[in-house]
Amino acid sequence: MCNSKAVGDETEARAISKLISCGYSVSIPFGDNDKYDLVVDTGADLYHIQCKTGWSNKADTFRFNTHSQTTKDGVYHEDTYQGAIDAFLVYYPENDQFYWIDAADATEQKMELRFESEIDHPSISWAAAYRFDGTIS
Repeated sequence: MCNSKAVGDETEARAISKLISCGYSVSIPFGDNDKYDLVVDTGADLYHIQCKTGWSNKADTFRFNTHSQTTKDGVYHEDTYQGAIDAFLVYYPENDQFYWIDAADATEQKMELRFESEIDHPSISWAAAYRFDGTIS
């Protein structure tokens, strides 16, 4: 079983590959001190992107964190990405798909997306609405 850092690194590598294959220029900030993982250049705009890995949650749904979790000097910290990123690019390994979620659409802690679920809950959005087709707009 991979640790969370290794899982994140793999997702980030997949995201870079996906974005480049879609024709975008991708920059990686130096070090781990920025709130964003990547800067994507569309030729017209720059987007600060936070890469996340989704995991299965309820039947026909997946979830991902929309906040960071760190431990410093034995103290646990959670911090949101509000105002620091433009979007999340979420990889869901179960279906090998990426989802582009504008930061304005994301919740502050965790976000859940559904597929064909009968769940009727206002905070669980349809995954199809966010499926990344290679277009950033």
